[in-house]
Amino acid sequence: MPGQKRKSTASHAEQKSKSLKETSKPSAVFTPTKPRHHTVSIALPGSIIANALTHDQKTALAGHIARACAVFCVDEVIVFDDGQAETRPPEKDGYTAFTDPNFFLYHLLSYLETPPHLRKKLFPMHPDLRTAGSLPSLDMPHHLRSDEYCPYREGAVVRTGVRGSNASGVLVDCGLQQPVFVPVEVDLNTRVTIKLDPAGGEDGEAVSPDAPREEAGYYWGYAIRQASSLGNVFTECPYDGGYDISIGTSERGCDARELLEAGSEFAVTPSWDHLLVVFGGVAGLEPALDADEALLRTGVDRVEMVFDHWVNLVPGQGSRTIRTEEALWIGLTELRQLVVTRLAA
Repeated sequence: MPGQKRKSTASHAEQKSKSLKETSKPSAVFTPTKPRHHTVSIALPGSIIANALTHDQKTALAGHIARACAVFCVDEVIVFDDGQAETRPPEKDGYTAFTDPNFFLYHLLSYLETPPHLRKKLFPMHPDLRTAGSLPSLDMPHHLRSDEYCPYREGAVVRTGVRGSNASGVLVDCGLQQPVFVPVEVDLNTRVTIKLDPAGGEDGEAVSPDAPREEAGYYWGYAIRQASSLGNVFTECPYDGGYDISIGTSERGCDARELLEAGSEFAVTPSWDHLLVVFGGVAGLEPALDADEALLRTGVDRVEMVFDHWVNLVPGQGSRTIRTEEALWIGLTELRQLVVTRLAA
């Protein structure tokens, strides 16, 4: 009947309307599922910056690396000196893009990880950062808008010596409409991780930067450090017991997929706590060993001896070389299943 046909058409249109997804806002919002104590770290040489010719190319390269770290929830980034780039004191205005590629990469990665509302407070005007504002946003879970709720926030101390109801403390700019009172004594412009009062109000608690991850499972950006050599990537590890799984990348390694195959002699069991993946520069990781006298004195004569696993990310590659920033995206994609399996364990 005509009436039934019109009813059927209306019903179909209504169902179609309901099935359409809202596309005006991002849908892939990070949602924690459970507390997480394991971490993922990457290490790469700052010499890759020296191979970029212009300031804009060097800045963009740092942006590509930061984006990969954000997308794959990397918890720690180590920029190490592989001895492949000459370093000298910075220029008169402090500019390091052409004098110290290790620091330049460290500087930009630190800036990009910092929530946007804190950057002006924590990073004074600097020639290293003159075009960093044009890079794509990392948009990580701790890069919160003022109207977004999260029990944790990153802030910077904007006033000291404040007297609260029961104790003295500081006011912290957390990107909210009003500063948050925290009953601790911290220097002005210090970055602080804050746990907000669950009952509301304007008070908060200073917690470890690891607390959002360890207490609630949030991905909370990456810590970053410099290492003066390949060996110091390991010896200066901030985690108790060090990295329990280390993976070096090279075209001369085994197929990375063997780490994921049950029954393989190289299979990684999902019981690790701190995973480290190390990427080489233009000439690979071998020059990093040659430049590390302390590591050579320990009897290490082949760089693959430094790692638990030595893997090839792209067997049968068509190009003669794979750039470090390309290897980073490929490697974190290829090894993602290790992290997924660990999360489910």
